[in-house]
Parts: sequence; structure tokens; C-alpha cells
Amino acid sequence: MGSTLAALLTSLYILREIEINSPKASTMPPQRTALQDTAFTQAPKTGMAIEARGLSKIYENGGYSQHALKAVDINVPVGSIYGLLGPNGAGKSTFINIMAGIVLKTSGSISIWGTDIDENPRQSRANIGIVPQELNIDAFFTPRETLDMMAGLFGVPKSERHTNKILDMVGLTEQADFYSRRLSGGMRRRLLVGKAMVHHPPILVLDEPTAGVDVKLRQRLWDNIKLLNSEGVTVVLTTHYLEEAEALCDQIAIISKGTVIAAKSKADLMASAGQKTLHLKLKEPPALPLSDIFTGLDAKWQDARLSIRFNPISTSAVDILNMVKREGHVITDFSTTERNLEEVFLSLLQ
Repeated sequence: MGSTLAALLTSLYILREIEINSPKASTMPPQRTALQDTAFTQAPKTGMAIEARGLSKIYENGGYSQHALKAVDINVPVGSIYGLLGPNGAGKSTFINIMAGIVLKTSGSISIWGTDIDENPRQSRANIGIVPQELNIDAFFTPRETLDMMAGLFGVPKSERHTNKILDMVGLTEQADFYSRRLSGGMRRRLLVGKAMVHHPPILVLDEPTAGVDVKLRQRLWDNIKLLNSEGVTVVLTTHYLEEAEALCDQIAIISKGTVIAAKSKADLMASAGQKTLHLKLKEPPALPLSDIFTGLDAKWQDARLSIRFNPISTSAVDILNMVKREGHVITDFSTTERNLEEVFLSLLQ
């Protein structure tokens, strides 16, 4: 079965290559204008790479309706790294599959790089490259053949392909002519990123790109994402590794049960957590139990330091330092800690 499928794909690829590179084909107008480099320069006038308005999806199953998405509004700014976070079953994959044309929406609208998916579905799909969770790579193709085949299927003429550049970007130059079955799991995942970029899309969607990979490879993939973004590619990232989203994303939306419960810049989202802790080392330990002033500040004496939790929106660290000094204490050192994205994420889901 596998060899039959590989032969069929090879035949389709050869036929497509003949069509693209024949004299007749060269005189025909291109089918996908977004495959040309001008797609990057002609950014949407709204400044949004992806715009979803009232997007809903209802799955019907034997009279039972499941709302996978409920009137979702999402704006992905051009040039951003946008994190789409949420627990399993939140609706993230449904949102991506609607953009890819795999799932039909129930209501609402979505435009990709200024193109509505209903008005021009072919163009809207050409505006994105999707890296799925599954490793959908033919074991009997080399990475070079895989990228060339994908470029051919997208209608990219040979003169406009950048196969070697993509192989270098994803770190597969040395393995370019190995059968894909010889590649490690991490190399295959990098090849998926390369496949998604063969038609030069202005938007790259990464669905759990580092699931099940080691720390070193994860860092390599992070570097690839940052490199693509620096070259003008808008990146949409779904991940369960919240430290990954915190390190990469500048915009974040959190989805729960098909509803967007937060959509802000990372800085605003972290600020909305509203909790920091100021740790003070004192020349002399305070008298215990702590005075009413300290207990009113939610202060604790532990690990030979005074820890005070505060909301930076209503109280500044400087005010607390001055208050401690007025109580007659000499501060020898201090530091602050704040909630990480994981803590903010969990608090929003409660």
C-alpha cells in the first residue's frame, strides 16, 4: 500500500513538473498570485494578517450539538508571533483547520492576508503555510525531493524555488539526499517547517511544533521561528509548552471551550496578572510576629528574607521599600519575582 501511494505521488509530481515547465505552461498566467514575492510587500491595509469575526463551528452528532468555536474574534497583527493557547479540546485545531479549508465554519468570517476564505478560498489557503502536529512525510522521498514536490504542487516554477535555502534554514543540508525514513524525529519535524515554506507564504501556522522533541532541538526550532519572523513572516503558534509561548510570542490569545477569554499583547497579559513579590534581605531580622503594617502588606518572614506580595498597578516597589525603611529596618539586598505565563494561564482558566 505504501509503495503504491508513493508511486502515485511520484506520478502526480512528474505530471505537475511537466505542466509547470513546459513552453505552454510558461505562457499561461500564474494561478496563485500570492506565490510571488510581492505577497510580502502588499500587506493588508488593516495591518492584520488574520482577522476572525464571530467565527463559530458547531459539530452535529446524532442530534447532539458540540460548539467547538463560539463567536471567536481574533486579530493577528502583521509581523507578529501570535500564540494561540488553550487546553485540549479548546478549539485551537478547529480554528486552524478552518483556515486550511479542512473544516467548514458554521458562521462568521475570517480573512487571511486580506483575502476572505469564502470569497477566494484558493488564494486564502495560498497565503498560509501550515505545520501540522502529525509527521506527514513520505518515507521514500528525500528532503530535497519532498520540498521540490511540494513546490510543484503549489505551482512554483523551478526558477522561483529556494530549495537549498530552505534546507539550510531548517538545518537539513547534509541530509538533503537521504531517504526521509532515515531522518530522526526532530529532523522530520524540521522538514515539515520547510514544506510549509516552499510557496513563500506571508503567514506560517505552527501547530504544536515542538511536541515530543528534546531541549536542544526545541531551541533550534525556536531559532528558526525567530529567523522567519525577522524576515517578515507572521507566525501563529499553538503550544502546550507555556514557557515556549512566553519566550517567543509578542501577542497571545487564550481559548477555553471554544471562547476567547483573553487576547492581549504578552506584556499586557502579564501585567493583568497583578501580582509581584518583593524579597528583602534585612540587616537585622524583624520582630516576630510581624507588626500590623507588615501583615497589612501581605508580608512573610521566611528563608531569612522578608517577602511582600503586591499589585504593581496600585502599589510600587519603591513605596514598599520606603515603608520598610520608615519602620527602622536596613535593607541589604532586594529582588522581585512575578507570575510567569503558566500561572497567568491557569488563573484565567479557573
